Amino acid sequence: MLLAVMLTTGCSGTKVTSKSSAQAGKYQVHNIVLIPFETLATPQAIDTSGPSFPVLSGVRRSDVAPTFPPTTDQFVRRTHLVPPDAGEKITDLMWAKLKAKPGLHVMSPQEAIGAARDLSGGAASAETIPAHKIAQRLKADAALSGKVLVYQERVGSRLGADPPAAVGFEVKLVAPDGMVLWEGNYYEKQRPMTEDILGFVQRYGTFVTAEELAAYGASELADAFPFGGEADEGK
Repeated sequence: MLLAVMLTTGCSGTKVTSKSSAQAGKYQVHNIVLIPFETLATPQAIDTSGPSFPVLSGVRRSDVAPTFPPTTDQFVRRTHLVPPDAGEKITDLMWAKLKAKPGLHVMSPQEAIGAARDLSGGAASAETIPAHKIAQRLKADAALSGKVLVYQERVGSRLGADPPAAVGFEVKLVAPDGMVLWEGNYYEKQRPMTEDILGFVQRYGTFVTAEELAAYGASELADAFPFGGEADEGK
């Protein structure tokens, strides 16, 4: 429900949405830990009539994926599994972008994995331990986790692709007390110039790869991240 609201309050159109909690201003966040992103394991419906995440019967959507009006099966052409390594790729992209923000220290995904092992006695991965517990363990101000919902590579070249690349992922920042401070979402299926003039110009008039779309999404979400930045350097 929260991400459905984000669609109307997003900072960068429908491709990138961002929403901070009303309580976020009460927290000082300078030191965060980045938890490795999960990769959605169930099939996702793709190549639909709009930039949404509709599903066929028996196909799960993310529990916190954006909510859209129901889409009937007649509009859906196929389903697609997210590659297992997509989570690692986007985790690395987000880490690189967030580390570059002044006034913000980002603890590595490896540190999150180590904390999860300590908390579980070595029996669990970082994705299965609540984010706020990892923040507590590492004495971080907050923990950032994420989930990759869509990661479809283009079929074709820069001059033409059918289907084009599509990437979608979500992020959540949680304080050690469990308060969700911020959530962001990125979804883009590259469109031809007749359908998305701005996006096509941003891609220099070419069809890009899924990794290039993911890098764009990571950069935009890092820019939307409400902590760090010039204003926080002297705090």
